[in-house]
Amino acid sequence: MNLPAPEAFAVTLRNLERRFGDFVAVNRISLDVRQGEIFGFLGPNGAGKSTTIRMLCGLLEPTSGQGTVAGHAILTQREEIKRTIGYMSQKFSLYDDLTVEENIDFFSGIYSVPKARKEDRKAWVLDMAHLEAHRRTRTGLLPGGWKQRLSLGCALLHEPRVLFLDEPTSGVDPLSRRSFWDLIYQMASRGVTVFVTTHYMEEAEYCDRLALIYRGELVALGTPGEMKGTLMADQVLCVACDRSHEALGVAASLEGVRDAALFGRDIHLMTEDADALAPRLRQALSESGFQVGTVERITPSLEDVFVSLIEARDRAEGAQKEFKA
Repeated sequence: MNLPAPEAFAVTLRNLERRFGDFVAVNRISLDVRQGEIFGFLGPNGAGKSTTIRMLCGLLEPTSGQGTVAGHAILTQREEIKRTIGYMSQKFSLYDDLTVEENIDFFSGIYSVPKARKEDRKAWVLDMAHLEAHRRTRTGLLPGGWKQRLSLGCALLHEPRVLFLDEPTSGVDPLSRRSFWDLIYQMASRGVTVFVTTHYMEEAEYCDRLALIYRGELVALGTPGEMKGTLMADQVLCVACDRSHEALGVAASLEGVRDAALFGRDIHLMTEDADALAPRLRQALSESGFQVGTVERITPSLEDVFVSLIEARDRAEGAQKEFKA
């Protein structure tokens, strides 16, 4: 099997698979990530995102398949990959007992930053993370958002071509999360390819392209706009009414509703024909004693798309099992 030319893409995967005994954690994933792209790997916890990242970073050997990272083969050049990439894991890999400056010095050694460059790179990290005034503070005393920026800076000390971020904003407050994404944009503007896993739907909107992964399989691939515009067969009906928690059950029981979920105070319904469902829905809710406000078809959110795609996958899987039975 021929892979694309190394210079064309920062990451390539062909039928990548990882098994743990009989359990298939990653199921024959194929995709390409362009140079300088912010590529999002989106899916629920346990979908196989982190396992894929670990294989790409040379930390875990694939069961089968092949691919490249920064032109290096993931099967045979794992050490070369480790020297070329930056990696930030879900849990901060910093040492809490060391100061900010000591952590930077430690990772400079780990990444073999040339002696002549160490002071410049340290100054860059301190400035980027806004930690110059706290360089002698013990890292364990830093707030989560500051640790996050420091961890990113340490992952970038050796100026990698590809940066892997595995759930980098998990457990961080929304303001720090937004600030962190500003830093990601800065890295991408300098030509760094960013491969980021997340289960936050709003973060997925920040990516150039997305891969949706579910139960180890690639469910969809495209830009956020493509995901919302063309990849979803169902239409979305948004309903505003009182006691939406209770109304959800009534709405979900109507014929033609494929899925129903709460989005804040509103209810989102997946259906083949939103215009046909809307009057029946309004009548059913009114007859059940609910005060109904707007009932309108809306552009699906990424969460709507993801729910629709995995529901369709589960229906197809269920039908296949029934056919075999």
